[in-house]
Amino acid sequence: MNTPHRQRLLAALIFSAFGAPAIAAPSTAELEKQLKALQESVRSLQSQLQAVKEAQPATAPSTVAAAPDENVASKDDINGLQADLENFKYQVQRDRDTRTALSARALNVSGVIQARYGATDTAVNTNGNSANAVKGRNNSFDLGAVLIGFNGNLYKDYEDGRNLDYTLRFGTSPQQGTNNSFLNLIDANLTYNILPTISADTGRLSVTFGQQLLPFGQEVQATEDLKPTINNALFTSLGNLDLARRQVGLIFRGDAFPVVDYGYNYRAPILTYAFGLVNGNGPNKSDDNNNKDLVGRVALTLPADYNSWLRQLSVGASIYRGKQNVFVNSGADLVDKGKKDRYGFDVAYNHHPFGVTYEYTDGRDEYATGTKATYSVAERRSRAHTGTFFYNIGEQFVKGYRAQGRYDDWWPKSYQPFYRYDRFDPNTDAPRDAVKVHTVGLNVFFAETSKFQLNLNRTTFEATDKTTNDLLAQFQFGF
Repeated sequence: MNTPHRQRLLAALIFSAFGAPAIAAPSTAELEKQLKALQESVRSLQSQLQAVKEAQPATAPSTVAAAPDENVASKDDINGLQADLENFKYQVQRDRDTRTALSARALNVSGVIQARYGATDTAVNTNGNSANAVKGRNNSFDLGAVLIGFNGNLYKDYEDGRNLDYTLRFGTSPQQGTNNSFLNLIDANLTYNILPTISADTGRLSVTFGQQLLPFGQEVQATEDLKPTINNALFTSLGNLDLARRQVGLIFRGDAFPVVDYGYNYRAPILTYAFGLVNGNGPNKSDDNNNKDLVGRVALTLPADYNSWLRQLSVGASIYRGKQNVFVNSGADLVDKGKKDRYGFDVAYNHHPFGVTYEYTDGRDEYATGTKATYSVAERRSRAHTGTFFYNIGEQFVKGYRAQGRYDDWWPKSYQPFYRYDRFDPNTDAPRDAVKVHTVGLNVFFAETSKFQLNLNRTTFEATDKTTNDLLAQFQFGF
C-alpha cells in the first residue's frame, strides 16, 4: 500500500479514536499498539492481493486477427447460391416446356424398326393391275416391320402393387406390290393386377381387357431369345389358324409357386396359366357371330435354382375353341357356323448358353361345300411342327449382367447361331401338300434393342416338288 493512502487511513483511525468528546484520550502506548495492529492488517491484505494476481495468467493483447469460420457463409455466398438456384429452375422449366413430351400419367414410348434385304433363287412373278404386278423379281429392300408403342400407368398402388396399366401400339409391314402400308392398330388394352406384385416370391394374377396377343404356345408370344428367326413359324402365317393375329377380348394371366434367386434377379414360377374369351375374328373388329372363343394355356417349369442345369425346363399345353362363319360360292353366301379348334403342346429348355424349343400345333376347322340351298359341312385338320436349337455366345441374355447398374450398350457383342426346322400341313387328308423350311442363321446383338440377323431358308413345297433358297439380312433396332 502506498504512503499517502496509509497516512489517510491512519488519520481516519486517529480521528475515530479521538473525535468523540465524551471518551478520554488514549495513552501513547495504546496508540502505538493500535498502529501496529493496523499495519499488520494492511500487510495481510497486500499479501492476499498479490497471491490473487499471481494466480491469474497474464493476458497480453494479441496482434494477430482471428481466422474466419469456414462454416459461416457470407452475404455474397448466399446471394450467389440463390442466383444459381434461380438459373437452374429456369433451365429445368424451359427444357420441360420445349423439349419434353408431357402426359397426364406415366408414359413410356418405345419402337422397333426392321430394315431388311431379301434375295431368292426363284423369280417372283404375279399378275394383276399395274400397282400390284411383279415381274421377275429375285431381290428387294423392305421394311420388315415398323412399330411404335405407348405404355404407362393409370393407377399406382403403393401398398400392394395392384396397378392399372395401359398399352397402345401401332405398326405396319410391307404390302405386296403396293405402297399403301398404313399404320394399323396392333395392341390397345388395359391391364389390372388383381394380386399384389410387391413381393417376388408370391403368385401373380392380372386381367387384360382389349386387343392383345393370344396366350397360345411359344411362337405366338415368344420373346427375342426364344424366337431367333426373321420369319415366324409357318403355322402363324399359312392356312387359317389365325393364332398370331391380335384378338379383342378379356384374358386372365397368372402364375404360382415362384422360385426366386434375388442374387441373380431370377424369378421362375413353377406354374403359369392363362384363360379368357375373345371375339375370334381378328383385330379391331366387332364379333361376326354370337359366339365367344375360349383360349387357355398352362405351363409347368421344373423348380430349380439359377445355377442348376435343369433351370428353365418347361412343358406347356394350349387350347383354343371357337366358332367361325362358313360360306359357299367362294365366300359369297354365309350358310352356317362351324368349329374353329386349335390344340398345342410345347417344350422349351432355355439354359444359357444354349436352348432348345419344340412346338406342335393341331387345327380343326369346319367348312361348307355345295350351294346355299344344299350344302354340307366337313372338317379339315391341319398340323404343324416347329423345332429350334440355338447357342448364345456372350452376356446378352444373362440376367446377372442385366441387373448391373450399367447402360445396355456396355454389354459386349453377343452372337447367336441357330437352326430351325418348320413344317406345316394345311390339310392332313390331302396328299403331299405340306410345306417344309430349314433355316440356319446368325444373330449379332449390339445392345438390348439392336441386332443384325442373317437367315438362309430352304423351302420345299411338296405339292409342286419345288424348292427355293432365300437369303434374308435384317437390322432390327429399337428405342
